[in-house]
Amino acid sequence: MTNSNNLQSDKEWWSQQWIDLLNSYRFKKRLERARNYAREGNVLSIEFKDQKITSTVQGTAPEPYEQLLWLDTFSDEDWSYIIETMSQRAIFTAKLLAGEMPQNIEEVFAANGLRLFPFTLDEIHSQCNCPDKARVCKHIAAVYYLLGDRFSDDPFLLFQLRGRTQEQILEALRHKRGKTEDEKDTKTETSKLDKIQKYQTSAIHESVKFQHFWEYNEQLDSSLVVITPPPSNETVLDVLGPVSLGASADIVMNYFHKIYQNISQQAVITALNQGEDE
Repeated sequence: MTNSNNLQSDKEWWSQQWIDLLNSYRFKKRLERARNYAREGNVLSIEFKDQKITSTVQGTAPEPYEQLLWLDTFSDEDWSYIIETMSQRAIFTAKLLAGEMPQNIEEVFAANGLRLFPFTLDEIHSQCNCPDKARVCKHIAAVYYLLGDRFSDDPFLLFQLRGRTQEQILEALRHKRGKTEDEKDTKTETSKLDKIQKYQTSAIHESVKFQHFWEYNEQLDSSLVVITPPPSNETVLDVLGPVSLGASADIVMNYFHKIYQNISQQAVITALNQGEDE
């Protein structure tokens, strides 16, 4: 059994907080007898059944005394808000999934107007079938001291006393975080699909633009059409260069030049006449 020094030191912070709560009890001699009971092994059993603690303590009577302890449990609605708040703090979820009690866990409960740890001994309900009518007899106090060790071994027992087991809390956290990840994935996929759709739509529009780039089916305003002779006297014949016809080459080229000039002039006159008609 744990010695008296270890009963009040080297505790996990949450179990030490439980012991500190008990040490606030003003009947110090009763607490001393309770510590002796805990140290000497008079606490025969401690069991957690649902949201209550049952225990047996050997006193001066031949038969051990029976105790019942419990805390006020939180409602389903309260736990829904608590789990939601926990899931928003990744460090809380990580520690709880690892079986650890986050040191600032009370922030989660305080945010929802609640407390995980009892604030006073009045919040710890207890019964003992011993003759002592005190609210906290030495048998109950002895169980209190050893509960600190139990909480050190399994911090989830505190949650159980408030209405949720370890399995229920972890399952709710996994579900909540899994749902959050699914929502993130859905948003990501939706964003990707939106980008792809916008790209495809843009590509289709660009394709349509390129396909009909040179097409214009509307009637042009005649004032916008200006027909003028070529800026230079150079013709297609000049670009093609001399023809290989020997001595007759100059005669043929002069003839082609006259024909080209006549055709060019006629084309300009025809275009101007069409513009006036329109």
